[in-house]
Amino acid sequence: MAHDHKLEIFRGLLKFKSNTQKIWGVLIFLSIVTTVEVALGIIKPRFLTHSYFLGMKLLNWIFIILTLVKAYYIAWDFMHLRDEKTPLRRVIVWTPIFLVCYLIFILLFEADYIYNVYSDGFITWNF
Repeated sequence: MAHDHKLEIFRGLLKFKSNTQKIWGVLIFLSIVTTVEVALGIIKPRFLTHSYFLGMKLLNWIFIILTLVKAYYIAWDFMHLRDEKTPLRRVIVWTPIFLVCYLIFILLFEADYIYNVYSDGFITWNF
């Protein structure tokens, strides 16, 4: 059963007249987010590279958050999740977000442990 897709983004803030215009709007949004990521990667502002939150630089947190925003938005618009029922959307969107947060948590704890073993333990930095 075919039905029309919604021609709006940002919860109805921007409305388009055709699918082509909507695709261009989403492309522009994703391009802006990617440009911000690339610019921050090239410039590497000192206040972001020398400030830490939960054992990781703020710049890395910004990269992770912007990547999740892009992944969410790609799934939301290009995979047409907005047109699906709420339980299916939640399963598809929240499960990977939970797993990515869990992976970040594990990586931070393991990296901190290995750093402490090398800096305080009997094993030296030999590489």
